Amino acid sequence: MQKQLSAEALGTFWLVFGGCGSAVLAAGVPELGIGFVGVSMAFGLTVLTMAYAVGGISGGHFNPAVTVGLTVAGRFPGSLVLPYILAQLAGAIAAAAVLYVIASGKAGAELGSFAANGYGAASPDGYSMMAGLLAEIVLTAFFLMVILGVTHGRAPVGFAPIAIGLALTLIHLISIPVTNTSVNPARSTSQAIFAQGPALAQLWLFWVAPMIGAAIGALIWKAFGETD
Repeated sequence: MQKQLSAEALGTFWLVFGGCGSAVLAAGVPELGIGFVGVSMAFGLTVLTMAYAVGGISGGHFNPAVTVGLTVAGRFPGSLVLPYILAQLAGAIAAAAVLYVIASGKAGAELGSFAANGYGAASPDGYSMMAGLLAEIVLTAFFLMVILGVTHGRAPVGFAPIAIGLALTLIHLISIPVTNTSVNPARSTSQAIFAQGPALAQLWLFWVAPMIGAAIGALIWKAFGETD
């Protein structure tokens, strides 16, 4: 169990440090910035690389919504949900803390939203709370369907991390302008702790929507995809 929880913490650390780190440190660098396309790729690459690195130990959830979705789908024991979520939160918060120290080391640094998620005035392109809620639910639902599909016994062996990483990249390409993309409550929590502005006050949406979306995705998969 300790190895599983450590793998989840490490994987979530890498997801937050790599994905949010690319947004905080590299996205807006004049002339050299990677932009939101680069940030989208960074999030996908973090999941892809850590799924191969430690997925064989813990299953490679790195996301409380994924853990809940897999449980609803009957792929993960309910008794491990809370320990997994706590490990994911620990890894995410540790990554955000390290990132905060690094980002603060630049002269005149203004960390602002610190890659946090938000809606309304905190949305990158001014999308409403309802738009953000719907986007996070739909995208998390499809993310779970991809995960459940590519890890099914009839799927080609060894390619699941690639498909999951690409799915997360696509999700970010769609929703960075809307909410700065969560689909992961641990990622949202870690950044909100260090962000300026309304991130903590708006954090509820980035727990509620991904959890609802994960459950919906799992139920759809069980109804239409979970066949022998």
